[in-house]
Amino acid sequence: MNTELVVLDMAGTTVADDGLVEEAFTTAITAVGVAADRQPEMLDHVRETMGQSKIVVFRALLGEETLAQQANDEFRRAYEGLVDKGRCEPVPGAEDTIRTLREAGAKVALTTGFAAGTQHAILDALGWQDLADLVLAPGPGVRGRPFPDLVLSAVLRLEVTDLRHVAVAGDTSSDILTGLRSGAAVAAGVLTGSGSREDFEAAGATHVLDSVRDLPTTLGALA
Repeated sequence: MNTELVVLDMAGTTVADDGLVEEAFTTAITAVGVAADRQPEMLDHVRETMGQSKIVVFRALLGEETLAQQANDEFRRAYEGLVDKGRCEPVPGAEDTIRTLREAGAKVALTTGFAAGTQHAILDALGWQDLADLVLAPGPGVRGRPFPDLVLSAVLRLEVTDLRHVAVAGDTSSDILTGLRSGAAVAAGVLTGSGSREDFEAAGATHVLDSVRDLPTTLGALA
């Protein structure tokens, strides 16, 4: 396989999460008045939908659009506040992996279920503004995971010639579904985030890796 494009998730895949998503989510739903006894069930849903667009998750949980938007804004502020406090680190080896992939001739896109502003706050904190060829977040005309839009948008914007030359990697079942639905040849799960080997196998992953740092070797074996 001649890898033209590698689409990588951020939190849990290339960026260590360490509970930040759940912490920011708890802050958000508390701020919009969700009672404490309802929060554990909502957190279960958050874990089940890791990787998906956060506004979609809030809509599913809260129903009312105004409340969902308010919660999404609270989540963004809370998460970016944690990032500003220095609670944002790369997954070991992730930066070198991205550089290795690009040096080998592949283009790299970093994608997320966060809002674009949160994504850029993370990139700024890590000094990764120019690390990848492209960064993408859900927005108008681009649905988040598990839809294929983020991958297909990267394919179009980076002028990839063949979807069979695309690899997708992430730490959730939603990442796997996104990869498979887009037609990517590789949809790899990584075990540094919320997903388990069983989760990935059930979702139809082509590969399950201990870490994103194993991806260049895996892709090299397919060449």
